[in-house]
Amino acid sequence: MSHGVIALSVCDLHVRRGKRQVIAGLSLEIRRGEVLALLGPNGCGKTTLFHVLTGLLRPDSGAVTLAGNDLRAHESTFLASTGVVFQDPALDNRFTAKENLLMAASLYGIRGGSARKRVDGLLRDVGLSDRADDIVSTFSGGMRRRVEIARALIHEPQFLLLDEPTTGLDEGAFRRVWSDLLALRQKRDVTILYTTHRGDEAEQSDRVAIMDKGSIIACDSPDNLRASVRGDLLWLEADDPESVGHQLSDGLKLESRIVGNRLALRLDEAHRWIPRITETLEAGCLRSVEMRRTGLAEVFLDRTGQRLDIEEDR
Repeated sequence: MSHGVIALSVCDLHVRRGKRQVIAGLSLEIRRGEVLALLGPNGCGKTTLFHVLTGLLRPDSGAVTLAGNDLRAHESTFLASTGVVFQDPALDNRFTAKENLLMAASLYGIRGGSARKRVDGLLRDVGLSDRADDIVSTFSGGMRRRVEIARALIHEPQFLLLDEPTTGLDEGAFRRVWSDLLALRQKRDVTILYTTHRGDEAEQSDRVAIMDKGSIIACDSPDNLRASVRGDLLWLEADDPESVGHQLSDGLKLESRIVGNRLALRLDEAHRWIPRITETLEAGCLRSVEMRRTGLAEVFLDRTGQRLDIEEDR
């Protein structure tokens, strides 16, 4: 792998939908062999960027290149070098896992023994050789997602794009999908870009690009991003968060941020503050108190003032 070589470059991308600026001057570089997470809540522009990178949407301005091939000038070459796993299911539930992959292979002109060899190898790589001849409708959500990943790699692309790859999966399926993806990255020398609104999923990457309001506002390793935020995050749920905020400011000189019906406080050794906070506040004004160590969801909150699970129109 050549982590110093730029695989994908996005330069000063702009996309408008009506009067709304959905992507605003976005620039991003992904190195060959890298796994990069695009982290942000629904509505931040992730899906729009995904549609641009998969050729479903033309940007108003800016450039996208993959291994030197410009998306606009060499769209067919660009897309032939890219494998895509969309958030919505793309398999035909009437057919077996092997049949689904053979049909995908035929779309790329791969047939006969060559197709069968690729299909068998990919099903082995995602741990589904023993289910190759089973109808996909009998598979769990995690198994279907692993077949979709194999399908996206059937033409041996350089670049793999995944949109919210583990949405709706339980913890066991989440871990299995990511175990397979990271192993495939190593074995097949593929560069991976995926979108997610989950901080724990972004932890699977080499680098995380934090996206907010159509722009990349930070891009670094998970460790470096966490280290950029000091202290622990204390969440206080209250019926009247504004009143609680005033009490904390007046009584303890603590600054808080209102997010929905909760207050967020960034404190060193937050556990030591909890007794003082509960003693200072009026009885009955708190519903709950929760302390979190700094994760990528907390980094996002610190950088943007928003929670990752806020739902908005895309």
